[in-house]
Amino acid sequence: MFRPLNTPITDWRDRRVWIVGASSGIGAALAADLDARGARLVLSARSADRLRQQAEGFRDALALPLDVTDAGAFIPAMMQILDTWGGVDLVILNAGTYSPLRAWELTIDNARQTVHTNLLGVMDGVAAVVPQLLRQGHGAVAVVASVAGYRGLPRAMAYGPSKAALINFAETLYLDLAPRGVSVFLINPGFVATPLTARNDFEMPALISAEEAARRIIGGFASGCFEIHFPRRFTGFLKILRLLPDRLYFHLISRRTGL
Repeated sequence: MFRPLNTPITDWRDRRVWIVGASSGIGAALAADLDARGARLVLSARSADRLRQQAEGFRDALALPLDVTDAGAFIPAMMQILDTWGGVDLVILNAGTYSPLRAWELTIDNARQTVHTNLLGVMDGVAAVVPQLLRQGHGAVAVVASVAGYRGLPRAMAYGPSKAALINFAETLYLDLAPRGVSVFLINPGFVATPLTARNDFEMPALISAEEAARRIIGGFASGCFEIHFPRRFTGFLKILRLLPDRLYFHLISRRTGL
């Protein structure tokens, strides 16, 4: 029997969890589910008012507004968490942005905004929290990427590359941190009903709710696996597509999407 790649997380009572990107979508659903399981939460996003409303409804939660595109925001936030709790057990880096883009719609501004939010914001967060996790000798980082990072897809001109980079980043992070007692989880959702996916004007296969996504993620934490991907009926198909030669892959995607 294979040992799990990460330390499984099954007991959430008083576990200190920092969710970056907590104000809507998957982040908000995770916060509600983990609060019900007894976790202590730090909720971060740009919307201070929404975070305060969330925190007031939870058992033990701290609203800590933060803009991931501000490179200097993570260190003081981490210091505030240390002052309040003395440490952190799990950091979920979930903040992200998405706009459907074709090649002729790509601009310097939307490219930079996407990469800064989806990739550099995660790297800044990791740089701020990893020294503390290493000092503790335990804890976990969860990076929310996407199955859009598996291979090139239509309308994902900036989003897909940013998520592909996150997948590589999480794999590299695991190689460095796992031997030192720090777990690294890579979360690759398929289509989840959120304010971001509401921008799509096409039918999204195997679409699930944010609440269901949160349950799948928590189940992945309990299994101790490295990659948490869902829904399996969709992500499994995409994993097979990754193995196809380029000519066949491009033909199938073009035919399937009609683009």
